[in-house]
Amino acid sequence: QVQLVESGGGLVQAGGSLKLSCAASGRAFSTYRMGWFRQNPGTERQFVAILNWGDGSTYYADSVKGRFTISRDIAKNTVYLQMNSLTPEDTAVYYCAADVNADPMFDYWGQGTQVTVSA
Repeated sequence: QVQLVESGGGLVQAGGSLKLSCAASGRAFSTYRMGWFRQNPGTERQFVAILNWGDGSTYYADSVKGRFTISRDIAKNTVYLQMNSLTPEDTAVYYCAADVNADPMFDYWGQGTQVTVSA
């Protein structure tokens, strides 16, 4: 089992920044990928950013490219999402996820943290 705990959400004005954190604990950490996703009520969960734990390579949704940065602290088993130039369209619950099986699915999810961007 892997436990994921997100933090750092909140209310920010458009143009502002927030940094989300996701601390992983549990089984000997053998994660292949860590990712951030977001979801609003009544909509599907959307991919935001993914980081390959082995080599640190990253991938972003087009909607956040150039504004968001996913990063990691290996010693702390923590992944971050730095969000800059936020817009109201970024408002959502943000979820951290871990892939431990090296397949397309993410196996563990955090509880989510609310990000609200006011106009």
